[in-house]
Amino acid sequence: MGDLSLARRSKAAASKTRTATALTVRRRDARLVTLTVTVGYLLVYLWALGHLAPGLGGYAVSVVDEPLSQLFRPALGPFSFTPVARVQLGPVTYLFSLNTVLGLGIAALVGLNLGLTYLAWTQPTACGLGQSSTGFLASIPAVLSGTACCGPVVLIVLGIQASGVLLTTFQYLLPIAALLVIGSLVLISRQIDPQRL
Repeated sequence: MGDLSLARRSKAAASKTRTATALTVRRRDARLVTLTVTVGYLLVYLWALGHLAPGLGGYAVSVVDEPLSQLFRPALGPFSFTPVARVQLGPVTYLFSLNTVLGLGIAALVGLNLGLTYLAWTQPTACGLGQSSTGFLASIPAVLSGTACCGPVVLIVLGIQASGVLLTTFQYLLPIAALLVIGSLVLISRQIDPQRL
């Protein structure tokens, strides 16, 4: 009996999330928020990983030998991959790896979260003001998910002495961040009333 109720609630939550996500895509203002946050987040993510950096000028594309076999080769940790291509576009150098695909997935989830948060803020009677900030709060671990580079740099900037155990946990922030952002997406979707938009 409990399993049937849980399945029914899960199905209702998934349906509500799909409906709210569709609203985010259909509404021009929410779509703009979602796309802006997604692109901005991806750029910051790639910069934190060192895959987007200032270039030396010029235009060039170079690809490693056997890029498909190299694409899935881990670099520094379980969710960090070796770049397989370098693109120089004048003042910017971009390194393509599987990290770009993972970063785009997380960026899209964060963008959808903030797009949904924007929709929730446009209907303040549907939810409390403090509750609609969960999309932003859930994206914080995703920002720190730069495996071996971004997390320790944040700790150094904050002046926190971290033990080896704490530094090792940074490699698991990417899957934790993905789960938190998906959970946040479901929670925010529950606060949006499609009839009011």
